[in-house]
Amino acid sequence: MKAAGLTLAGLLVLGAGTAGWVYWHLNNNIKSVDINSALGDDRPAKVTPTPTASQEEAALPTEALNILVLGSDSRSGKENQALGGGSSTGARSDTAMVVHIDAGRTAATVVSIPRDTLVTRPSCPLESGGSTAVSYGAMFNSAYAVGGPVCAVKTVESITNVRMDHYIEIDFSGFAKLVNALGGVTVTTDEDIDDDDSHLHLKAGTHHLDGKRALALARTRHGIGDGSDLGRIGLQQKLVKALLEQISSTNLLTSPTKLYSVADAITGSLTTDTGLDSLTELMSLGESLKGLSSDEVKTVTMPVVTAPSNPNRVVAKEPAASELWESLR
Repeated sequence: MKAAGLTLAGLLVLGAGTAGWVYWHLNNNIKSVDINSALGDDRPAKVTPTPTASQEEAALPTEALNILVLGSDSRSGKENQALGGGSSTGARSDTAMVVHIDAGRTAATVVSIPRDTLVTRPSCPLESGGSTAVSYGAMFNSAYAVGGPVCAVKTVESITNVRMDHYIEIDFSGFAKLVNALGGVTVTTDEDIDDDDSHLHLKAGTHHLDGKRALALARTRHGIGDGSDLGRIGLQQKLVKALLEQISSTNLLTSPTKLYSVADAITGSLTTDTGLDSLTELMSLGESLKGLSSDEVKTVTMPVVTAPSNPNRVVAKEPAASELWESLR
């Protein structure tokens, strides 16, 4: 989010002579879903704090935000198979993070929701008409599979009672292109990784990864720890922070070509709600986060315990999970 806003703003300034074409191309890259219209009023109330005098004078928004960020991982097609996607078909939402940005937008908490969490999946409206049935004891990531972004948002809101102000979906193949456009990303692993499924083999230590290997790291689960999704979440959290540090340390303004490459990769990998589906809205959000550093981003995982019904699944650990979500309202 920060990268999108600041990169796009810098690109349009540097490319004043071709800004019209650049704006049109990058703006058209962004795909969107009208989640607000689909869900209507059947959702948690939106928090509208009374602005302070300093907030009223601010040129950029400063209120707190909750954003659902999904990583959609397509394993079909030649491009994704070349990135280690295997032979399965379709797209999955194996990565889900609720990003809570504090009021003032100088600190954030990223809460990962394990895909293997068993939840009550609510009835969700379908784009084709009608709705899905309520499902008890469903895997969390099934919401995206049966009802797309709308059902993913509704399911998260139903289990957290936290209103999602925005939705951002990042295509994993686009993520690999972004890492390559930035010149790679540096990540330190605490243990050896040996995962034939993700095609990643790394010794413990610090590694500079290209897009293909960074994507493999995001997909890895079998080659670390107990092979569960919780180990993969830890790797993904490391990757998120490392990517933020890479963006902060790369002076893209010195290279318009690289700047455009990054902007094209970012916008080409995004699906957003209609509140973030233009360059103007993304730039406003990104610029409002310019005071947010990786040191002020806290990553946690929703507290879970092994599901009584299935040792390969988890359920929310109470009251710890409810207390965590309460802190984000």
